[in-house]
Amino acid sequence: MTQLAPHVAVFFRQRLPQERGASEHTCDTYALTLRLLFEFAAKTLNVTPSALTLEQIEAPLVLDFLTHLEEQRHNVPATRNVRLAAIRSFMHFIEYRVPSALEQVRRILAIPMKKTDTRLITHLTVKEVEAILDNPDPATREGIRDRAMLTVAVSAGLRVSELVGLRLDNLAFEPRLCIRVQGKGRRERALPLWKEAATALRAWLAARPPAPAPEVFLNARGGPMSRSGFEYVLHRHITAAADQCHSLRDKRVSPHVLRHSCAMMILQATGDIRKVALWLGHASVQTTEMYLRADPTQMLDAISPLKPLNLRKGDFRPPDELISLLTKE
Repeated sequence: MTQLAPHVAVFFRQRLPQERGASEHTCDTYALTLRLLFEFAAKTLNVTPSALTLEQIEAPLVLDFLTHLEEQRHNVPATRNVRLAAIRSFMHFIEYRVPSALEQVRRILAIPMKKTDTRLITHLTVKEVEAILDNPDPATREGIRDRAMLTVAVSAGLRVSELVGLRLDNLAFEPRLCIRVQGKGRRERALPLWKEAATALRAWLAARPPAPAPEVFLNARGGPMSRSGFEYVLHRHITAAADQCHSLRDKRVSPHVLRHSCAMMILQATGDIRKVALWLGHASVQTTEMYLRADPTQMLDAISPLKPLNLRKGDFRPPDELISLLTKE
């Protein structure tokens, strides 16, 4: 029987970080997936997780696990597919280390992804963005930090991991304030900040307390801001801003919605989907096409050159009530 622990250790110590150059976020996501899978398998087979063997991780068990994610943990199909992708990656690694498990691995790799609905993205209007960015108190250090964080997140269209991971040495001040961001796939991009974002960031750098942490944005204890910390800050200011901008009450605003809002503003300003893709750091323009579907102005541009159809005109007159009573049907 093949023990799992040695393979899992090599997968996370060598395969992902060294051979594939996976980011820390990717490693964390894969680790969570395998932890959930092994905990489910151990409970199902009535053994301890450390006693699990590779031979016990079969396709029917993985299918039961995916069903468990949707029915018990209430994961949406997209999350289910992310978990399956992580399991597939681990099994691709196993098929070269344990040739005897090839057929077992192939049965797991044959499990299909689940089709998901393609919905329009949620984004904020300019008025809603202004209400959120104007909520932090610029007379306090915390308010200066929050305004800078939120403004940079919106103007640069950053993922939350890119925002909280932004370091002081990622800033360039000449000829204008720019930030250097390393996104997914280790693709680096340089983004000039909007005037309002540059002003807010300069104000925070002037008020930022001395700290050994190299990250630009710090928490109340002087350590680097975390993902959950930024989500808390965003939620607090959205709740307060909703008192002035009532449309925010009906929207569920996550950090990624700020990124979508940036993309929509750039698309509406330039009309060029390629510029949006470059700004967001997308590897393919196909990924960026979801913003075209969400922008009605793009659809209006498509129909405005069309020649109107020449249809027969009609003049409808409702029948007279008195005559109707005297008419046989």
